[in-house]
Amino acid sequence: MKVHLIRIWATVLAGAVILTASPATASARPVTPETDLPGLAEMVDRIVSGQLAESRIPGAAVVVVSGGRTVLAKGYGVADVATRRPVDPRRTGFFTGSLAKLFTATAALQLVDAGKLDLRADVNKYLTAFKIEDSYPGRPVTLEHLLTYTAGFDDNVVGLAEADPKDVGSLAGSLADRQPRRVRPPGTRVAYDNYGLALAGHLVEAASGQSFAKYVEQHVLKPLGMNATSLAVPHAATLDAHLAGAYRPSEDGYAAVKGQYGPWAPAGTGPVSTPADMGRFMLAQLSGDPRLGKNVVRRLQEQHYAQDPRIPGMGYTFEQRSHNGHRIVYKDGEVTGHHNVMGLLPEQDLGIYVVYNGDGVGGQAGWNGQSLVKRIIDRYLPAKSASAKAVSGGDVTRYAGTYRSTRTSRTSLMKVSSLFATMGVQANADGTLTTTGLSPDPEKTTQHWTPIGQGLFQERDGQAKIAFDDEGTLSTSMNPSEALEKLAWADEPMPHTILLGLSALVFVLAFLALPVSTLVRVLRRRSRAGARSQPAGARAARLLAWITAALVTVFVGGIAMTMSDPNVVTELTVLYAPRLAALPIVATAGLVLSVLVAGYAVAAWVKGWWGRPGRLGYTALALAGVVFFKIAMTYNLLALPFPTN
Repeated sequence: MKVHLIRIWATVLAGAVILTASPATASARPVTPETDLPGLAEMVDRIVSGQLAESRIPGAAVVVVSGGRTVLAKGYGVADVATRRPVDPRRTGFFTGSLAKLFTATAALQLVDAGKLDLRADVNKYLTAFKIEDSYPGRPVTLEHLLTYTAGFDDNVVGLAEADPKDVGSLAGSLADRQPRRVRPPGTRVAYDNYGLALAGHLVEAASGQSFAKYVEQHVLKPLGMNATSLAVPHAATLDAHLAGAYRPSEDGYAAVKGQYGPWAPAGTGPVSTPADMGRFMLAQLSGDPRLGKNVVRRLQEQHYAQDPRIPGMGYTFEQRSHNGHRIVYKDGEVTGHHNVMGLLPEQDLGIYVVYNGDGVGGQAGWNGQSLVKRIIDRYLPAKSASAKAVSGGDVTRYAGTYRSTRTSRTSLMKVSSLFATMGVQANADGTLTTTGLSPDPEKTTQHWTPIGQGLFQERDGQAKIAFDDEGTLSTSMNPSEALEKLAWADEPMPHTILLGLSALVFVLAFLALPVSTLVRVLRRRSRAGARSQPAGARAARLLAWITAALVTVFVGGIAMTMSDPNVVTELTVLYAPRLAALPIVATAGLVLSVLVAGYAVAAWVKGWWGRPGRLGYTALALAGVVFFKIAMTYNLLALPFPTN
């Protein structure tokens, strides 16, 4: 499963150094079936060794296929940090993450060819144990929507994973229990969708009469000789014996991470494969292997949806990308501790697969894979065309604002990420744009864009393109599987973040100051004989305020500690570990007490408790509670029994 929430949670934290590879040269030979790739092994050795050292990743493997054969299959580092077992591309298994979606789409298309599934039929036609909610009457979800990420489901992977594969439940049961809200009509926006692909896997079961894993094994894997690949959870013992560990950097070494298993195997939680097997899959894709079906490979790779026709869009789970003017059929896949990237260039008969068994510093591993693919293309397939010519883009001020990914959760705890993971567009006086937070490259926080058409922009000194439509939607060639939507002023995260921080500060100060002021009062009362003690109500109000402030302080501190390491955030989120699950409960308890604090604030003025400064301070705490918990509710930080969005 592509755990993109990691990138969302970690946007403000990511950053590391990538070793520079050999630049493209004008004399580099184009890749053809008749040519090798001179110097490939040496170049890859240099880059990957540098990545493992700089990003603190234990091991990796790289497979490159060209001209109908494997020209490089090599392991780097170790698969197990304790035993120092080396990575072997023929034997070492890695979790595929969302690369498993390619197997799901292949299986679904085979059944379409067999007449057992219809790409454009309502999926409810095939479902018996449960049905998809009819949220948009007359606009049903179809298999076509599932395979292009346009079904319109909200995103929620909180608590989806298990640490022990034996605890994984059934696919159908999980899909029924965890059916997300449909947040937009199908076919209107692209938004990366794990639930949708898991549902596609269940349609394979419904149409074939077999379990998903068994069907894929018999009709996708075995025909290609992918005997060390499995979508069954738990895996066979023979596969687990050679499985690479999953790690994140920790102090001077590595910590093992959990959360790779789950019921949504069609979306990527649990499946494993060896790099050599992934090489076999790439060869089948590049050759259009008929063993997968007459037209399955072609349709898998063809574009079927684009948010903007001027920007490459989606095949069936494959993304359409471009580099140096060459079309790339792309897919990546991530689970905690394992990160995969696959790039196919069908016209050049070239395929590249990279996998790592560590998250890397700041979640760097995913970008390392993309970077390696681009560097290989730069070396052997230099740019074949010049950049588009700049033109007047008209009034670009209408594009300025803050944008949010269509994948951003509206209903789960993951929504809190949108306080940080937004993208800003600035309109410049010369008709150009400047963006922040858009590039997947952690070192490229700011990009500059030159207009090359109405609402169409090319990156200055780069190859990426962005496009804007009339509805405030931004499409980018850097990630065709998601669009970005312009936020209304009321939804801007910056004011929310500032107000949340200021109100939290009031609670923290109250937590620290109330015990001190109470002690001062006691000492003063003892020094003055006959001084009256405060009314019981006033004492109860102060104690209640301190407990409320303590709960908010614990909550804020817990959130800060959790988000301090993006790799830890990933594991805690997908497992919904007790450390994370307890925080909304703490916040909700604080909300309940804050309501009582507000009542006591009124009583303090009516009954004249304390002096005016004391009453003002208490009222400020009550108002801070209104602000803090309203924003906390907006971003799903409370454990409430009803939806708030």
